[in-house]
Amino acid sequence: MRRLFLALTFCWLGTALAACDYTTREAAVVAPVDPQGPDTVQEPTDVKYYPSDEPVKLGLEAYNRGAYGIAQHYFKDAVEKSPKDVTAWVGLAASYDRIRRFDLADQAYAQATRLGGRTVQILNDQGYSYMLRGNLSAARRKFEEAYSLDPGNPVIANNLELLNGSRRFIERPPNNQPSVE
Repeated sequence: MRRLFLALTFCWLGTALAACDYTTREAAVVAPVDPQGPDTVQEPTDVKYYPSDEPVKLGLEAYNRGAYGIAQHYFKDAVEKSPKDVTAWVGLAASYDRIRRFDLADQAYAQATRLGGRTVQILNDQGYSYMLRGNLSAARRKFEEAYSLDPGNPVIANNLELLNGSRRFIERPPNNQPSVE
Protein backbone atom coordinates (compact mmCIF):
# COMPACT_ATOMS: atom_id res chain seq x y z
CA MET A 1 0.00 0.00 0.00
CA ARG A 2 2.86 2.36 0.80
CA ARG A 3 4.37 1.53 -2.55
CA LEU A 4 1.10 2.46 -4.24
CA PHE A 5 0.97 5.71 -2.28
CA LEU A 6 4.53 6.56 -3.23
CA ALA A 7 3.90 5.62 -6.85
CA LEU A 8 0.83 7.85 -6.98
CA THR A 9 2.66 10.68 -5.23
CA PHE A 10 5.60 10.42 -7.59
CA CYS A 11 3.33 10.19 -10.63
CA TRP A 12 1.49 13.30 -9.46
CA LEU A 13 4.78 15.09 -8.86
CA GLY A 14 6.11 14.05 -12.27
CA THR A 15 2.91 15.16 -13.98
CA ALA A 16 2.94 18.46 -12.13
CA LEU A 17 6.56 19.09 -13.06
CA ALA A 18 5.96 18.10 -16.68
CA ALA A 19 2.87 20.32 -16.83
CA CYS A 20 4.80 23.26 -15.42
CA ASP A 21 7.57 22.78 -17.97
CA TYR A 22 5.09 22.42 -20.84
CA THR A 23 3.07 25.45 -19.73
CA THR A 24 6.17 27.62 -19.44
CA ARG A 25 7.44 26.62 -22.89
CA GLU A 26 4.05 27.10 -24.51
CA ALA A 27 3.53 30.45 -22.79
CA ALA A 28 6.87 31.65 -24.11
CA VAL A 29 5.95 30.60 -27.64
CA VAL A 30 2.31 31.63 -27.99
CA ALA A 31 1.72 34.43 -25.46
CA PRO A 32 0.77 37.64 -27.25
CA VAL A 33 3.03 40.60 -26.66
CA ASP A 34 1.36 43.93 -26.06
CA PRO A 35 3.27 46.41 -28.20
CA GLN A 36 2.10 49.29 -25.96
CA GLY A 37 3.12 47.75 -22.65
CA PRO A 38 6.02 45.88 -21.13
CA ASP A 39 6.89 42.42 -22.34
CA THR A 40 5.20 39.94 -19.97
CA VAL A 41 6.51 36.80 -21.64
CA GLN A 42 8.74 34.76 -19.40
CA GLU A 43 12.10 34.22 -20.99
CA PRO A 44 13.48 30.68 -20.93
CA THR A 45 16.40 31.97 -18.88
CA ASP A 46 13.93 32.97 -16.13
CA VAL A 47 12.75 29.38 -15.65
CA LYS A 48 14.21 27.93 -12.48
CA TYR A 49 16.16 24.73 -12.90
CA TYR A 50 17.41 22.74 -9.97
CA PRO A 51 20.46 20.51 -10.41
CA SER A 52 18.57 17.72 -8.61
CA ASP A 53 15.68 17.64 -11.11
CA GLU A 54 17.09 14.96 -13.41
CA PRO A 55 18.42 12.63 -10.68
CA VAL A 56 15.10 12.89 -8.79
CA LYS A 57 13.20 12.00 -11.95
CA LEU A 58 15.47 9.02 -12.59
CA GLY A 59 15.29 8.02 -8.92
CA LEU A 60 11.49 8.03 -9.00
CA GLU A 61 11.47 5.94 -12.15
CA ALA A 62 13.89 3.40 -10.67
CA TYR A 63 11.96 3.28 -7.37
CA ASN A 64 8.68 2.66 -9.15
CA ARG A 65 10.30 -0.20 -11.09
CA GLY A 66 11.47 -1.74 -7.82
CA ALA A 67 15.15 -1.02 -8.53
CA TYR A 68 15.75 0.41 -5.06
CA GLY A 69 19.55 0.30 -5.18
CA ILE A 70 19.57 2.29 -8.41
CA ALA A 71 16.96 4.68 -6.99
CA GLN A 72 19.17 5.21 -3.93
CA HIS A 73 22.07 6.08 -6.22
CA TYR A 74 20.03 8.74 -8.07
CA PHE A 75 18.50 10.21 -4.93
CA LYS A 76 21.92 10.41 -3.29
CA ASP A 77 23.17 12.28 -6.36
CA ALA A 78 20.16 14.60 -6.09
CA VAL A 79 20.77 15.48 -2.43
CA GLU A 80 24.44 16.09 -3.15
CA LYS A 81 23.50 18.51 -5.92
CA SER A 82 20.65 20.18 -4.00
CA PRO A 83 20.97 19.57 -0.27
CA LYS A 84 17.72 21.44 0.45
CA ASP A 85 15.54 19.30 -1.86
CA VAL A 86 13.02 17.64 0.49
CA THR A 87 11.65 15.37 -2.25
CA ALA A 88 15.14 14.01 -2.89
CA TRP A 89 15.71 13.38 0.83
CA VAL A 90 12.38 11.54 1.21
CA GLY A 91 13.13 9.47 -1.89
CA LEU A 92 16.58 8.65 -0.53
CA ALA A 93 15.12 7.61 2.82
CA ALA A 94 12.49 5.39 1.19
CA SER A 95 15.15 3.80 -1.01
CA TYR A 96 17.33 3.12 2.02
CA ASP A 97 14.34 1.49 3.72
CA ARG A 98 13.87 -0.86 0.79
CA ILE A 99 17.51 -1.94 0.78
CA ARG A 100 17.29 -2.34 4.57
CA ARG A 101 19.79 0.40 5.42
CA PHE A 102 17.64 1.72 8.23
CA ASP A 103 20.49 3.63 9.84
CA LEU A 104 20.90 5.72 6.70
CA ALA A 105 17.12 5.98 6.25
CA ASP A 106 16.85 7.54 9.71
CA GLN A 107 19.46 10.14 8.79
CA ALA A 108 17.68 10.98 5.52
CA TYR A 109 14.28 11.26 7.27
CA ALA A 110 15.85 13.54 9.89
CA GLN A 111 17.24 15.81 7.18
CA ALA A 112 13.90 15.85 5.32
CA THR A 113 12.16 16.79 8.58
CA ARG A 114 14.67 19.58 9.27
CA LEU A 115 14.02 21.00 5.81
CA GLY A 116 10.29 20.41 5.41
CA GLY A 117 8.91 19.90 8.90
CA ARG A 118 6.88 17.01 10.27
CA THR A 119 4.71 16.49 7.20
CA VAL A 120 2.10 13.79 6.73
CA GLN A 121 4.22 12.09 4.06
CA ILE A 122 7.39 12.02 6.14
CA LEU A 123 5.57 10.75 9.24
CA ASN A 124 3.77 8.09 7.24
CA ASP A 125 6.98 6.98 5.54
CA GLN A 126 8.79 6.84 8.89
CA GLY A 127 5.95 4.72 10.27
CA TYR A 128 6.29 2.34 7.36
CA SER A 129 10.05 2.23 7.90
CA TYR A 130 9.53 1.22 11.53
CA MET A 131 7.00 -1.39 10.46
CA LEU A 132 9.55 -2.89 8.04
CA ARG A 133 12.00 -3.15 10.95
CA GLY A 134 9.42 -4.84 13.17
CA ASN A 135 9.24 -1.91 15.60
CA LEU A 136 5.45 -1.84 15.65
CA SER A 137 5.14 0.55 18.62
CA ALA A 138 7.24 3.24 16.92
CA ALA A 139 5.35 2.61 13.67
CA ARG A 140 2.02 3.14 15.42
CA ARG A 141 3.21 6.42 16.96
CA LYS A 142 4.29 7.78 13.55
CA PHE A 143 1.11 6.61 11.80
CA GLU A 144 -1.08 8.10 14.53
CA GLU A 145 0.76 11.42 14.36
CA ALA A 146 0.33 11.48 10.58
CA TYR A 147 -3.33 10.51 10.99
CA SER A 148 -3.89 13.36 13.46
CA LEU A 149 -2.63 15.80 10.80
CA ASP A 150 -4.75 14.27 8.02
CA PRO A 151 -7.54 12.05 9.39
CA GLY A 152 -9.10 11.52 5.97
CA ASN A 153 -5.94 10.18 4.34
CA PRO A 154 -6.71 6.66 3.04
CA VAL A 155 -3.03 5.67 2.80
CA ILE A 156 -2.47 6.30 6.50
CA ALA A 157 -5.70 4.49 7.36
CA ASN A 158 -4.57 1.51 5.27
CA ASN A 159 -1.14 1.52 6.92
CA LEU A 160 -2.78 1.53 10.35
CA GLU A 161 -4.96 -1.39 9.25
CA LEU A 162 -1.87 -3.21 7.98
CA LEU A 163 -0.15 -2.52 11.28
CA ASN A 164 -3.15 -3.84 13.21
CA GLY A 165 -3.08 -6.98 11.08
CA SER A 166 0.62 -7.43 11.80
CA ARG A 167 0.03 -7.08 15.52
CA ARG A 168 -2.76 -9.66 15.50
CA PHE A 169 -0.61 -12.04 13.50
CA ILE A 170 2.26 -12.10 15.98
CA GLU A 171 0.23 -12.11 19.19
CA ARG A 172 -0.07 -15.53 20.77
CA PRO A 173 -2.18 -16.65 23.70
CA PRO A 174 -0.11 -17.19 26.88
CA ASN A 175 -1.01 -20.89 27.18
CA ASN A 176 0.65 -21.74 23.82
CA GLN A 177 4.14 -20.73 24.88
CA PRO A 178 6.86 -23.28 24.13
CA SER A 179 8.39 -24.88 27.15
CA VAL A 180 12.11 -25.23 27.62
CA GLU A 181 13.04 -28.57 29.12
